[in-house]
Amino acid sequence: MPSILSVSGVEKHYRSGLTALGGVDLEVERGEIFALLGPNGAGKTTLISIICGTVTMTAGTVSVGGHDIVRDFRAARATIGLVPQEIAIDIFATVWDTARFSRGLFGRPPHPAYIEELLRDLSLWEKRDSRIIELSGGMKRRVMIAKALSHEPELLFLDEPTAGVDVNLRRDMWALVRKLRDKGVTIVLTTHYIEEAEEMADRVGVIDKGRLLLVENTAALMKKLGKRRLKLVLQHPMTTLPAELADWPLELQADGHQLLYTFDANAEDTGIPGLLRRLGELNIDFKDLDTERSSLEDIFIRLVERA
Repeated sequence: MPSILSVSGVEKHYRSGLTALGGVDLEVERGEIFALLGPNGAGKTTLISIICGTVTMTAGTVSVGGHDIVRDFRAARATIGLVPQEIAIDIFATVWDTARFSRGLFGRPPHPAYIEELLRDLSLWEKRDSRIIELSGGMKRRVMIAKALSHEPELLFLDEPTAGVDVNLRRDMWALVRKLRDKGVTIVLTTHYIEEAEEMADRVGVIDKGRLLLVENTAALMKKLGKRRLKLVLQHPMTTLPAELADWPLELQADGHQLLYTFDANAEDTGIPGLLRRLGELNIDFKDLDTERSSLEDIFIRLVERA
């Protein structure tokens, strides 16, 4: 199946000499949730703005749903829904009129039943006659999504969708994104919340300083680059690590009450049996142990530092 989004050699240079994008290649498959990760200023919003037609690229080509965004702008733009970081809606319009009017802007015929279904899915139906100014911040963000989906796009861009919202609303938004994907909408989200990408995305792209460092299936990336940690809670705290433990990458934590060992879970020999034997030989007792895997945040930091 052809990709719904194809980005090839996209560059963006400014007269000031700033290079916002330095040659980006990316393919997004239909029906997936793709997360674009990167620190502030990495080029995430610039790339999305180019795809959506609000910023002009210096070089490269982009096609959406088979439509070139330059030669066939109208068809390409009609395929896209965009939820920007900033809340940009008429605060005196009602929720219903906002969604209905946005649909008309794309030349779509009136479809009250679809707008009703959309508002119900977004938990906005009870607020349909409310003016935007009367809504909470979280509800306003839902209206932004309703506006972006009103013309039934195939590809939805969410630029930092949960920035500035509380944890409960963030999880509601995650559930909403999954529901949209189940209905056939392809979703590209930018975020600097690592747990957001880890929780939702099928694939992850890491961008930094205008260059795409890596694109990988989320689970495969965790398996390939993720480490695991063995945490030992010591019976008696230690001030320093004995020289006899120098063969293991160990770290003292919690004022010497915890011993942390980082290892590769995919390696044939993790080193754990030998470590535990050595601790026994040195009469270093522990009262509890636990293992945990590296988070996507750890992987992201290592990739950016390496680049």
